[in-house]
Amino acid sequence: MNGLLCYCRAGFEPELAGELTERAALAGFAGYARTERNTGHVLFVCDDADRLSRALPWSTLIFARQKLRLFADLQGLDPRDRITPMLAALPEDIRFGELVMEHPDSDAGKPMSGLARSLGNALRPALRKAGVLTKEDNPRLQRLHVCLLDGDHAMLASSEPEDSSPWPLGIPRLRAQADAPSRSALKLEEALLVLLDERERTTMSHDGMRAADLGAAPGGWTWVLMRKGLRVQAIDNGPMQGQLLDSGRIEHLRADGFTWQPSQPLDWMVCDMVEQPRRVAERMATWFREGWCRHAVFNLKLPMKKRWQETQLCLELFAQQAEKPLTIRAKQLYHDREEITVFATSKRI
Repeated sequence: MNGLLCYCRAGFEPELAGELTERAALAGFAGYARTERNTGHVLFVCDDADRLSRALPWSTLIFARQKLRLFADLQGLDPRDRITPMLAALPEDIRFGELVMEHPDSDAGKPMSGLARSLGNALRPALRKAGVLTKEDNPRLQRLHVCLLDGDHAMLASSEPEDSSPWPLGIPRLRAQADAPSRSALKLEEALLVLLDERERTTMSHDGMRAADLGAAPGGWTWVLMRKGLRVQAIDNGPMQGQLLDSGRIEHLRADGFTWQPSQPLDWMVCDMVEQPRRVAERMATWFREGWCRHAVFNLKLPMKKRWQETQLCLELFAQQAEKPLTIRAKQLYHDREEITVFATSKRI
């Protein structure tokens, strides 16, 4: 089978299928999406999957946590010997640098975690013996992914390290810190990890920069920025966690995040307000149009229906109303729910 295998948040399969179908068509590729709701993955079948994969970089896909090049869909596997048919299905003349055992992040997929671990322990030495999996630490080699859907059903795929998520299932494992004001801090931490590369994180967020957090209470996103050395104006009529204000880096201003504006340009603006996504997109565009910030991370809360269409509309609205060239990246992150997270910068990247 030729195609792409993409993981997503369970329940968002129609949005990912719509995104893949529309973007493939715009790039000139014929194909079709296969999926079922709440399975946590989408197959996009295409005869020229290699070229399609290059035309749809993982970093540009909004609803895909991970993008893999599918090459085998093995059904009816014998539980007594799953390894032999897997070895037979591998592409010729390809050596892999890593084996990644996975299962969809769904109610049906999670029970496969134990089998995935034990099968991986048996499969790795078999792959090395066959000369398919190298013992060398070579980050440039493709990864081999085995996705278990059931005890007798596995999909085999590959990923290019420079065009895929580095984490199994595309999920970075972040730990909630005891002193964080709320778990929403994990959303901003993941956004900075996924949407920016290491160089950008170093140059764009460092000690002494100034930021605003719109709708800050109780202070999860403010806490993340403060820990990175930024001085933060926390904008919210609600109360902030008192411990935050003791840092000396945070100024709490009781104001409406949709009307407040800074007295001078800031390095960063972040926003996780619960509001209609188009209204948020328009306000974020105002910040860039007026030159109030250089970089921003904000969330767009999506409606229950036509979420892919609403995503497109909001991102186009934001880009148009900013009235200046911007670098824009968007993802539905693991710690997001009914929302996507957007990173934007006026800096040329």
